Amino acid sequence: MAKKVTVIGGSGFVGTNLCRQFALKRQDFEIIDLKMSNQFPEKCKIADVRDAETLRRTITGDIVVNVAAVHRDDVRDKSEYQRTNVDGAENIAIVCEEKGIDKIVFTSTVAVYGFAEPGTDESGVINPFNEYGRTKFDAEEKLRSWQKQGENSLIIVRPTVIFGEGNRGNVFNLLNQIASGKFLMVGNGKNKKSMAYIGNIVAFLETCLATEQKYGLYNYTDTPDLTMNELFSQVRVTLKGKGGVGLRLPYWLGIILGYTADLVAKISGKNMPVSSIRVKKFASSTEFKSAKASLDNFQAPFLLSHGVERTLQNEFISPEPNREIFYTE
Repeated sequence: MAKKVTVIGGSGFVGTNLCRQFALKRQDFEIIDLKMSNQFPEKCKIADVRDAETLRRTITGDIVVNVAAVHRDDVRDKSEYQRTNVDGAENIAIVCEEKGIDKIVFTSTVAVYGFAEPGTDESGVINPFNEYGRTKFDAEEKLRSWQKQGENSLIIVRPTVIFGEGNRGNVFNLLNQIASGKFLMVGNGKNKKSMAYIGNIVAFLETCLATEQKYGLYNYTDTPDLTMNELFSQVRVTLKGKGGVGLRLPYWLGIILGYTADLVAKISGKNMPVSSIRVKKFASSTEFKSAKASLDNFQAPFLLSHGVERTLQNEFISPEPNREIFYTE
């Protein structure tokens, strides 16, 4: 790509990793974010997607990648989802139209499907169960309206849970619990969890930027999915030299313990490390299908198991003391 890329939300986990690849390949880019980029401060401009005027002052690229979002579950002011995710997307579209920018790559989420059936693909029913999923789909709609004007191009990516070196999200928490040796497998462990390794997400976003396709909608998940048995075993072999999953708790007993913890939490007013919801989520399958290979014959550079291995090596075996850590992704 010879064109300059504007990465909105580029100071976060996905944006930083994408910009790192740009820097290695000498691809011209700029970062627009609410906070300064730790790794690329000279490329970063402070702006707010909720304020179109700040975007007008700062965006100077030819292509826009929008990875900015409010997505944490603990956001107290629920209107922040609307203002950042939906109004922000609309502001970006307005400014792109004004500046003659005719291509946007947008990271959405599989949360737009809600509690989806295993195997849900891009044609899945939109049924979000939280404000994050709802507002990300509404943001898609704003951008689709923009794309239909003139000759604009839009690629929407709906990733499943993203993990990788430096990320302190749900996958890291699970790996850390397994590594501690104090976490028991609940159920038969045959359930699968769709995941996306950051190295592959970045490669796919680069493909989205380079494609001549005018419109595209893609789930992103790395395949083949690992069962919980396979994930547990890989962590134990890599970190402890032991195969298998260790001690296993029958699902029925795990649920009883979960409901007991719910009762204790209700009586005491204190949060418990275990709950019936957490047990149910752990033992359930979350599997998505993706048409990613149809985009210019995309091939992920890493197998999912390799992504897990690289993360384990970087986080637990040979951690880098000065590496940037991302807690909000």
